[in-house]
Amino acid sequence: MRFLESAWYRKAGWLILLWPVAMLYRVLASLRRKSQEAGRCPPGDKLPIIVIGNISVGGTGKTPLIIGLATHLIAQGFKPGIISRGYGGKSDTYPLAVTADSSIAQCGDEAILLAAKTEAPVVIAPDRVAALNHLVAKEDVNVIFSDDGLQHYRLPRDIEICVVDGQRLFGNGFCLPAGPLREPISRLEEMDYVVVNGLVAEKLDSLSAAIQMELLPKYLVNLATEEKRPFGGAPFNMGTTVQAVAALGNPDRFYTLLEKLPYPLQKFSFPDHHLFTAEDFAERLIDEHQPVVMTEKDAVKCRGFARNNYWYLSTELSLPRAFLDEFTSRVRKLTE
Repeated sequence: MRFLESAWYRKAGWLILLWPVAMLYRVLASLRRKSQEAGRCPPGDKLPIIVIGNISVGGTGKTPLIIGLATHLIAQGFKPGIISRGYGGKSDTYPLAVTADSSIAQCGDEAILLAAKTEAPVVIAPDRVAALNHLVAKEDVNVIFSDDGLQHYRLPRDIEICVVDGQRLFGNGFCLPAGPLREPISRLEEMDYVVVNGLVAEKLDSLSAAIQMELLPKYLVNLATEEKRPFGGAPFNMGTTVQAVAALGNPDRFYTLLEKLPYPLQKFSFPDHHLFTAEDFAERLIDEHQPVVMTEKDAVKCRGFARNNYWYLSTELSLPRAFLDEFTSRVRKLTE
């Protein structure tokens, strides 16, 4: 998968050979969408549903955006709930309510982080509609966020938000398997909001009205002791080598943040959503005397065996105030 992904984003010429398969994929995806939309059933209690996802495979920043928007709505007096697939976990029963103390093996990293950071009710299930109905029936909520549900067309939605990776954008612009797209770029025209995570690598007409989102590094937090150190300056001793560990769809965005620190950087990439064990660190010969830095999403999987040299990067989401005000006003109208 890494080889193919690399080819998509460097726009390798041989991918044109997969173009016929990509066209077949588009046709089948369109037929699937029409079939699911025809069978779409709204929940018994009509609550506004906000779907946040992407049109490309891999990580784009959906989780921090959901956390930021849910936290913002809570501060405005709303009671949001969150549904998710629970990618990376496997449970014997679904739908499954998730808390900050839930098992990573059962519900995956993103669902636990959503529950921990927002303190909102979180329910996961491969069937988003089942998760939605369970959440509405069991919890006192008045607005729903769906994590990564743009292509789950059985799920009703009032607001659609697409998150785009500002570094990688859409690769060669082809659909799977010739390119990274789940749906064509024209799908953006149907979105209520397009949010770009980070600086846009090039100008695209389809992103001319996009909202800029930025993750600002704030603190390095020790997993074992919860000590906080400001990200700026030199948080570690000089002569240190920072060992960056990431199990992300696009780890380069994380590595770019850490390259702002005045230390050499060693990069240790794992598959997206990888469930870490202590053996992973030993097998990759990660030095236990040098700091290990990871994202907060990866950190929730490492707390059980964290050493004193394990740190995670705490970030702060930055969104335009005008967008937050307009988004809040729109949600408020939907709840009236």
